[in-house]
Amino acid sequence: MKQKKFSFIIVMILALISLVACGTVSGEDATKNEKKDDASGETITVKHEMGETEVPANPKKIVALEFSYVDALAALGISPVGIADDNDESRIIEPIRKKIDDYTSVGTRKQPSMEIISSLKPDLIIADLQRHKDVYEQLSDIAPTIMLTSLSADYNQILEGFEKIAYAVGKEEKGKEVLESHKKRMEEIKAKVPENEDRTVLPAVVTADGFYAHNMASYTGSLLESIGLKNAIQDGSDRYNKINLEQVVKFNPDVFFFMQAGEETIVDQWKDNPLWQNINAVKSDQVYTVDRNTWSRFRGLISSEAILEEATEKLYGN
Repeated sequence: MKQKKFSFIIVMILALISLVACGTVSGEDATKNEKKDDASGETITVKHEMGETEVPANPKKIVALEFSYVDALAALGISPVGIADDNDESRIIEPIRKKIDDYTSVGTRKQPSMEIISSLKPDLIIADLQRHKDVYEQLSDIAPTIMLTSLSADYNQILEGFEKIAYAVGKEEKGKEVLESHKKRMEEIKAKVPENEDRTVLPAVVTADGFYAHNMASYTGSLLESIGLKNAIQDGSDRYNKINLEQVVKFNPDVFFFMQAGEETIVDQWKDNPLWQNINAVKSDQVYTVDRNTWSRFRGLISSEAILEEATEKLYGN
């Protein structure tokens, strides 16, 4: 009996060893397969403002150095791992905050932190030509970097940039669907503007020491014009103009949209001036204060719809 019992124990031990060995091999095979998938090495070529860049197919860890890129990624259902949010997470507007996960701030848009960006080990960086041209090589040393136009872009250029981002992140078909839906929504909003609308509008950032008018070629100006709201400034090569009270009087807009910075602005200094009181928008009480983050900083599909929905609601109540 003892010999049979001993033999049974030996058989059981050998069976257990066999099971463990099989599990180990399966685990190793799974690990090898996983590494193979992760290291596929597939890339795509993305054309951008600084040339062409080989970008990993379907990048997972993306750093966005402008808010318009965050808007684009959110519209595509992607959360960036890093955002140049000017060290202020409150600048991420609510409709986009709802669509993205937690992220790491990489500093300001003007001077993003190379150290923090590098620590995130991104496989794609999206940068702005005007802000980041001089640090393109530094960024490219960290990860594949594409340079697009955001800060100086008009509305149509923002749409073009969205298409490039959709391609770069492997969401080209999704991008087409989103863009088609966006254009449909824009047509719906445009239908709210009367065909005989002849008032001129002037969006402007107002600060304590300046009045920065956004002309017809600026992002906000061109966006409003796309639905039939004519900008008061139809000349000038500079899309963002610091102008004085006399110049505001000359342009004489019928509607103001003020993107206010701070509690007190230069408008408070002008409000009792007879020149200010004689401007059409002031006389007709068509002066509206709007959120600067939404109306100026984000420049994307989601924010564009939010801007026009607010503009038409204020002007037409619908």
